[in-house]
Amino acid sequence: MVSGIVSSGTGQRARTAGTAGTAGTVNSGRRRHRGRWAAAALAVVVIAGVVVAVASGAFGPRTSPGSASGSYQTSTALVTRRTLTSQTQVNATLGDNGAYNVVDQSAGTITWLPQVGQVIGEGHVLYQVGGVPVFLLYGMVPSWESLSEGMTGPDVAELNKDLVKMKYLTAAELGPRAGWDYFSGATAYGLAQLQTKLGLAVTGTLPLGQADVLPSSAVITGFAPTTVLGGTAAPGTALMTASSTVPVVIINLDADQQTEVKAGDKVTITLPSGSNTPGVVSSVGTVATAPAADSSGSTEPTIPVIVTLTHPKAAGRLDQAPVTVEITTASVSNVLVVPVDALLAKAGGYEVEVTGPSGHHLVKVSVGLFDDALGLVQVSGPGLAPGQRVVVPTI
Repeated sequence: MVSGIVSSGTGQRARTAGTAGTAGTVNSGRRRHRGRWAAAALAVVVIAGVVVAVASGAFGPRTSPGSASGSYQTSTALVTRRTLTSQTQVNATLGDNGAYNVVDQSAGTITWLPQVGQVIGEGHVLYQVGGVPVFLLYGMVPSWESLSEGMTGPDVAELNKDLVKMKYLTAAELGPRAGWDYFSGATAYGLAQLQTKLGLAVTGTLPLGQADVLPSSAVITGFAPTTVLGGTAAPGTALMTASSTVPVVIINLDADQQTEVKAGDKVTITLPSGSNTPGVVSSVGTVATAPAADSSGSTEPTIPVIVTLTHPKAAGRLDQAPVTVEITTASVSNVLVVPVDALLAKAGGYEVEVTGPSGHHLVKVSVGLFDDALGLVQVSGPGLAPGQRVVVPTI
C-alpha cells in the first residue's frame, strides 16, 4: 500500500502563449497570478497614450533615447531571432516517494527481521520465515500468485524487468520488449541465478511468498505489534512499515493550470540552499481535490503533480522540504523576439515602435509565447526583421 505526501501550495508566473492578459492563479499565498502583466499592460497603455500625444505635438520634440530630460525617457532594444521558452513557477515539497506496508504471503515462524532504519534494496532479503529468505522486487503489481514458465501478465513483466536490472538476464536474452510479459526459459534461468545467490532452493519458479513487491527500495520505519522474532507470519498480514528512499517533488497544482503542465515537461528545482537541480514531471493527476483553506483563506481545488529528480543524490537528507519548481511548458525556435516592455497596447492587439535612420514608425504585431523569466515575447509583423531596434521605456 502506497500513501501520498501532502505538499505545499503552488504558484505560477508564466503567461500562456498567444493569450495576452489571460487570467490565472498563483498559490504562493494563493494570489491571482499574472497580476504583474496586468500592471505591465496598463503601463504600455499609458506609454501608447504618450506616443499618440507626442505624434500630435502635445509634448513638443521627442526626447532622445536614454535621455534624462524631456517628457519621458526611452531607450531601444534589438529585434532578435532565437529560441524562446515559457515557464510555470510553482511552490512544492521535496520528500520521499511514499509509505508502504510490507505484507507477508507465507506462513510460519518469523526467524529474521531487519532493523528500523535499515535500507532494503532490490534482490535483498526483507525478512525470513522458517529460515527461508523473502526478498524484495520492484514493481506496482503486488505478489498474488506463483509464477512459472509459460505464464504471462504484468507481474511477469515486472519480474523480467527486475532480473534485467539486477543483471541476472540481458534484454537481448528476453527478446523484444513487447514480449517481456512472458515467463520464458530465459526468465527461469535468471531467477535460478538469483535464488542461488540468496541460498534458496533453485527451482527457476517464483512461489507465492518468496518475494514481496514494493515500488522502490525501502527504509524500514516500524513493525506491527505481532511482528517479533519467534512470532507467527500469516498470508495477508502486514508485518512492517517502510518508506521510499527515492526523493520526489510533490506539487499541489491549481486545477485551472492542469492543461499547462504535462508528463515529460522538464523542470528546474530550486532547493532550500538556493542551488538548482534538474528534474522531469513524471505524472499529472486527473482528479481535483478541494483542500482546507490555506494561510490566505483560499480553498481552490488542486491536482497532484509528481516530479522526479534527474540526480536524486542532490536531495541529500532533505525530507518534507519546501522547494520551488520552474516547469518548461512550451518552446518555440527561430522566432522574432522583443522585450515585453516594447509592446504598445492598441484596440484589438499590440504594436511596437520601430526606430532607425529613417525615423520612427509603428508596426502592428501578433504575439506568441511569453518568457516571463527573461521578459521576452515572440512577435511577428509586416516588415519586422532581426537587427531592427524597437523603443522601450527606461525606468
